[in-house]
Amino acid sequence: MKRRQFLNAATALAAGGSLMAVPAQAQAPAETDPAAYGPPMPEPFGFEQVATLAQERSARIYVQPVADLVGTFENLNYDSYRGIRFKREADPLAAHPAFRLDLLSPGSIFYEPVKINLVRDGVSRPIPFDPAMLDFDPAVFPDGPDLTTIGEMGWSGFRMRTPLNRPGVMDEFIVFQGASYFRAVARGTIYGLSARGLAIKTGSPDGEEFPLFTDFWIVEPEAGSESVRIYAILDSRSVSAAFQFDVTPGAVTMVRTRVALFPRVDLRETGLAPLTSMFWFSPASRRVVDDYRPACHDSDGLQMQTGANQALWRGLMSPRNLQISSFVDRDPKGFGLVQRPRDFETYQDAEALYHLRPSAWIEPEGAWGEGEVRLIEIPVENEFNDNIVSYWLPSGVIPGGERTEFRYRLSFAALPPTNLPLAKVRQVRSGRSINVETTRSYIIDFDLGLFRETLPNYQVSASDGRIVHAYVKPLPEQGVLRLAFEFEPGRAALVELQALLTDSDGLALSETWMTRWTA
Repeated sequence: MKRRQFLNAATALAAGGSLMAVPAQAQAPAETDPAAYGPPMPEPFGFEQVATLAQERSARIYVQPVADLVGTFENLNYDSYRGIRFKREADPLAAHPAFRLDLLSPGSIFYEPVKINLVRDGVSRPIPFDPAMLDFDPAVFPDGPDLTTIGEMGWSGFRMRTPLNRPGVMDEFIVFQGASYFRAVARGTIYGLSARGLAIKTGSPDGEEFPLFTDFWIVEPEAGSESVRIYAILDSRSVSAAFQFDVTPGAVTMVRTRVALFPRVDLRETGLAPLTSMFWFSPASRRVVDDYRPACHDSDGLQMQTGANQALWRGLMSPRNLQISSFVDRDPKGFGLVQRPRDFETYQDAEALYHLRPSAWIEPEGAWGEGEVRLIEIPVENEFNDNIVSYWLPSGVIPGGERTEFRYRLSFAALPPTNLPLAKVRQVRSGRSINVETTRSYIIDFDLGLFRETLPNYQVSASDGRIVHAYVKPLPEQGVLRLAFEFEPGRAALVELQALLTDSDGLALSETWMTRWTA
């Protein structure tokens, strides 16, 4: 899982450690002349042209690209890499009223070259790597950069800006850097969890395969446009693919995604629409953690809306051993990794600001058929490693040598949209029972709004062991309905727990809460 261990550091480097903002009043430089970027590709340029390139690449044997990092870029550490910045005057979109583009330097952990192209008026032209487009902080490079042997190393990615939070200030809203990872933010949020192009053999004993975004085409938006279109080619040993991202930043930053897969082999363990996040501990899962903070995570649950319109909430955990959970479905309505607690008091972290991390929600377009939402939870001992992965795994094989398409909407926001009138899980706590050492106590707080007049019935179940002392109690001052119970595992080693609030006829009044207990 080497790539995932680097993920938080990689995306922090891409963002310079924080969301960056620059004034909007930059002027178009002479370098924005399309002729400065090399010869154009023939028109018309669009998704089908990218798909043709991906298909042609899938017919060739895959060779992983590696940049020959030399000179200043050869042995950069975290701090020195942060000392390299893209020049504002080199921005190819400097004349655009609403969008800016930063190209990201190679170096440090970014050793895979990325080709970046600008599409203007339907014509695509490459933007070759050029260190003259970079600033080198003299505090980090007092003797200046060593550029004597620089060749075509390629960029490592890019990020985009728009007036997201304040008029006239260009805030970051999306960054692509490192393998097939990308992150986005909505208004009032900061970088947190990541999305990926594909998840191949994640959690497999054979080892994970990390595909790469090798080529990007950024389409210059028309004046007045609120969206930007990005094309990409993804490549790996198993598959080549064409991507189209239509990104609309705002209170909800929407990334409408189209993918055409061209597998080199039959794909059996390939996750679609993957998300990657971090969960270390919370009041519901806090084993052997000595930390002043009550909680530490980028996401605290996997939220799902099934094809049958059932609402599910699976609380995340940091297990002792690798855990893989599958939620079988057909044509899911949506799923995503969510950061529900939005108040500072839940985390008490004035630096990481976990209460401002966004949630990510996947809404499939069209029928995705049978498959499962898969959740992978990896043991961690700190907050610096991403350890949570979710994705859709089709039930059948994606055949090699054929084109397979799928589409989905990926939204980044404080909380995902939902139209189901059901009580949600507000907070969960668990701990050792005060009565019996081997028994666990669970406290689940649901929204109280639906139950101010009549208390609901409840259903609590365990796949093994025994549920005892279950009851519900309204807490009006806190605005929650508390469901409490104790769980006696007996000799069980792994148990699935569920809880649901219902009316007198057994109809759901809440989402179904789920968790996994392990010995």
